[in-house]
Amino acid sequence: MKNVSVIVLLVGLFVSCGDNVTNKTMTNKILSDKVDPFIGTGGHGHTYPGATVPFGMLQVSPINGISKWDWCSGYHYSDSIAVGFSHLSLSGTGIGDLADILFMPINKEVDLSAYPKSRDSITYKSKYSHSNETSKPGYYQLFLEDHDVNVELTTTKHTAYHKYTFKAGDEQSVVIDLGFTLNWDRTIETILTVEDEYTISGYRYSKGWAPNQKVFFVAKFSKPINNQNVFADGLKTEGNHAEGEKVAMQLFFDASDSNELLAKVALSSVSIENAKGNLNDGGFEFETIKSEADKTWNKALKTIEVESKVDSLETIFYTAMYHAQVAPVTFSDTNGEFRMENDSIATAKDYTAYSTLSLWDTFRAEQPLLTLIAPQNVSDIINSMLAYYETKKILPVWTLYANETNTMTGYHSIPVIVEAYLKGIRGFDAEKAFEAMKNTMMQDERGLKYYKEFGYIPYTSIDESVTITLEYAYDDWCVAQMAKALGKTEDYEFFMKRSKAFEYVFDNETGFMRGKSEDGKSWNEPFDPKYSNHRVQTDYTEGNAWQHSWFVPHAVKELAELHGGEDIFTSRLEQLFTESSEITGTHTSADISGLIGQYAHGNEPSHHIAYMFNQANKPWRTQYWVRHILDTQYNTTPNGLSGNEDCGQMSAWYVLSSIGLYPMNPASAEYEIGSPIFDKTTLNLANEKTFTIEAENVSDKNIYIQSATLNGETFNQTSIAHKTILEGGTLHFVMGPNPNKDWGIKE
Repeated sequence: MKNVSVIVLLVGLFVSCGDNVTNKTMTNKILSDKVDPFIGTGGHGHTYPGATVPFGMLQVSPINGISKWDWCSGYHYSDSIAVGFSHLSLSGTGIGDLADILFMPINKEVDLSAYPKSRDSITYKSKYSHSNETSKPGYYQLFLEDHDVNVELTTTKHTAYHKYTFKAGDEQSVVIDLGFTLNWDRTIETILTVEDEYTISGYRYSKGWAPNQKVFFVAKFSKPINNQNVFADGLKTEGNHAEGEKVAMQLFFDASDSNELLAKVALSSVSIENAKGNLNDGGFEFETIKSEADKTWNKALKTIEVESKVDSLETIFYTAMYHAQVAPVTFSDTNGEFRMENDSIATAKDYTAYSTLSLWDTFRAEQPLLTLIAPQNVSDIINSMLAYYETKKILPVWTLYANETNTMTGYHSIPVIVEAYLKGIRGFDAEKAFEAMKNTMMQDERGLKYYKEFGYIPYTSIDESVTITLEYAYDDWCVAQMAKALGKTEDYEFFMKRSKAFEYVFDNETGFMRGKSEDGKSWNEPFDPKYSNHRVQTDYTEGNAWQHSWFVPHAVKELAELHGGEDIFTSRLEQLFTESSEITGTHTSADISGLIGQYAHGNEPSHHIAYMFNQANKPWRTQYWVRHILDTQYNTTPNGLSGNEDCGQMSAWYVLSSIGLYPMNPASAEYEIGSPIFDKTTLNLANEKTFTIEAENVSDKNIYIQSATLNGETFNQTSIAHKTILEGGTLHFVMGPNPNKDWGIKE
């Protein structure tokens, strides 16, 4: 009996230890190891592989030196030449800018007098191989073959750290080229100064996609500067200072004591003094900073923990979580100051100011994801938008380095604000936000003059009239919801009436949204729903009638009625996915990619469409098509994104859809239910509660929901409220290979 007791005790201890090991493994899982930042650097993904931290000010990344569409981030995986490492990069945009403050370590003296007309004539460029290149969250490494230099990069929120390892006996030198430009960017004024034997500073004024960009910087090195060659507008100058449209400098360091040279760099939009204030104190503790960046990323990634038997799914998921948190970027300095487009200096009090707001893209899934994983950032983003509003009394459209680029259609600051408020996120002035939204939608710019006059935008007035009409209708609906929440009945009724603008441009005969003339009766002819013309002489933005006719996320039932009822509506939805993928026209948009039939997952206007079946009583078709998109439009290669990443939107779609949720109408504060691909998902919420999503029996075949329970109670609906998730609990699905056509059906 005694021996039996001992055995039982030992077994109990073993099981207990096993449980502890399992729990510890789950708790301490290094999620950054599952991230592959090279995903999206090929194809049309336009992402960068360099080092950054979540929403960090700096994106220190390799630059290939090619000015083409697929090099919008400065880097493309197909390339094998580097010209340097810049400190500002764009993640997945369709327009190229930034690549500011270029550093390049080299092992020889070079001539910087002639400004190169192409990459071939850049004297400091180098070949590299992907076999000696590493990218992890917060860290990047590349070996420069022509210079025998190993480059390592890491960063904090405001300071970038460089580590260069030279070949023994080689010259140790760094080129800083402020005149270097890519794509739309061109310099206006640049200055470089050697302040002391360890420090350089300067600024770079440029005009590009951001029409008034001013970047100030300071850099400190771990070794004294022995000598420098200074060039201004093609002329070599004496001394330690140069200024001109294009300045560059080559610094030389003592190679006798160590093969390593370290540097740390900080930027500011305000001044060199502010850049110095952003520069981390202390020395050049590269490995410490690298470790801290990794810890920061692990904390950010653990806001959602997923479990799957398929490793590749976790790689895609956590890379998507990573990409969803590299933008928007911190713009205010450590003292809160940041520059406005009109050169006034604002101060962010009690919030962080952000820039790189790709709102046409990110209002759809990126911003909704942030309401779950980073709600404090959401209120800061809204405060940033309200600060930008003060410049022109219009809410921002696409903000780059605090400049309004007016890129893309609609005013989608509005759904971001309304979604946040209706989800209980505060930290911003709701009355001021409503004033900003109302004033924005009542002014005359960007087609609103015609929208107010006709109730829609005639195709004879401006290009992209159909898309703009549909997007303004949605923005109006969002303003109405905010008015209702604030008790502004008259405003609610006014904007709700205007939100029906989609009815004007719906053609009952063809079933498409079409360009309508000022007479309110005749359509733009001839009509081909597959026809695309990129951004000019077109009724649609970066797409065609097939892709844009479904943007009525606020009134899906009314849209179905316009089509003639749910059966006709869902039949046409099916045809969208099964129609031939031919795109007609001679100037078609390159953004139409990731085609499944005429559904184009590579561009944002299609992202909500698969979820519309839910509101037309065919949720199993949502489950089918969402799973098909998840399986076919994402993979673990550099070509793993089917279109531009667009500052997190493409990845946020995957994050939310893969766990079974999607904000088809973000400002509704609800999520449509799709087809979860993970056995278990745990949302670690900011309020310290957890919400778990379980998918019993899920597999590549078991994609259909058979039944569901929420906290043990039967759950038979195709949407779930944000507030329900915040309360914590468990949503349990049973999955199977055949559709259950009774689940989620509304009588």
